[in-house]
Amino acid sequence: MAIKVTLRQKPISKGRSSLYLDFYPAVLNTETGEFTRREFLKMYVKDPIKYKKRTLSNGKVKQISVYSENPIQNQSIEQENNSVLAIAEQVRLKRENHLNKLEIYSEFEKERLKIQEAGKQNFVEYFRKLGKKRKSSNYDNWNSALNYLEKFTDGTLLFADLNDAVLEDFKEYLLTTKSTRSDKTTLSRNSAVSYFNKVKATLRQAFKEGILQTDLNAKIEPIKAAETRREYLTIEELNELVKKPCIDPLMKRAALFSALTGLRFSDIKKLTWGEVQEASGQGYFMNFKQQKTEGVENHPISEQAYNLLGERGEPTSQVFEGLKYSAYQNRYLAQWIGSAGITKKITFHCFRHTYAVLQIFYGTDIYTVSKLLGHKDLKTTQVYTKIANKLKQEAANRIQLDDFTIDKA
Repeated sequence: MAIKVTLRQKPISKGRSSLYLDFYPAVLNTETGEFTRREFLKMYVKDPIKYKKRTLSNGKVKQISVYSENPIQNQSIEQENNSVLAIAEQVRLKRENHLNKLEIYSEFEKERLKIQEAGKQNFVEYFRKLGKKRKSSNYDNWNSALNYLEKFTDGTLLFADLNDAVLEDFKEYLLTTKSTRSDKTTLSRNSAVSYFNKVKATLRQAFKEGILQTDLNAKIEPIKAAETRREYLTIEELNELVKKPCIDPLMKRAALFSALTGLRFSDIKKLTWGEVQEASGQGYFMNFKQQKTEGVENHPISEQAYNLLGERGEPTSQVFEGLKYSAYQNRYLAQWIGSAGITKKITFHCFRHTYAVLQIFYGTDIYTVSKLLGHKDLKTTQVYTKIANKLKQEAANRIQLDDFTIDKA
């Protein structure tokens, strides 16, 4: 965009006007590092003290400024003003030409201009673009976060207006706002955690790209997640489920496969035969990319787990072809679990929890379990250690002697 420079006058004392340049848009003052619309030239003209009408040769009437009642003095002042104005106009023209040649900007000026332009970008729109790059279920989560961000900002939040206070306000908004699913319930805390983390990820990316000059992501604390109960199945309960039929046999095989491998539903659904391999003398393993984290995994599996897969198909065909998980299929899952006498609230994801708890219960170290689950952070896995330790304590307390007394010698 070209910068327009206009010569203007500002009345000051003693019947004078100070000349200055008016910039649009504002330009950088290299001395202060700030953007400005004005530059005073330290040049002055005398103001007319009265006006009179003069009829021109063409018959038109023109209002002429008069500086003095003395015509000779009046002419002298006007000539002096015209001389100053002519010099000021040269300065204006030179300054305009200079400003509209971007190559003359110093690196500092260019950087300041870049920052100014970045500040005009809409953070909400930037968030939307990042969300569109996500895939499947993760995209849905970003889109849900976007809905709350748009409600909070009315769709517009410039990067220049983004600061700690705004982000803290949005955090509070997520913790108190009503859910979009029902105006009778507040947004769950864990949903607020997830949505605010999406905002933090966007801040991190904007800082990385140089749009933000301050690492706001590092300055703002995340919302702490609420303690959640992770349901799991014992080995006895799993064995009962093996014996019981399920209306959806494919769902049963997939659920048991999750309990034996720790895989998420999304990774089981997309698993292809080409990703299931056998190494001579080393057994079976899967080589696949996790859908949630996009991490490439080399995951060993037991022979029992392999046998659940059925007859091998083409490398590109899905192992669990036709697998679905909806409210309808979830009803079959609940019926199957209930038929085994299990009263816990078990979802498909609980089979992954079961794998983690049983691995630690039977002595697998937490680092190995973390790798098998594909966790990026060991802290995510540590929650299973508490559950396994509780199981061990319960197991120890099962051995009870009748009428236990100590004979005193």
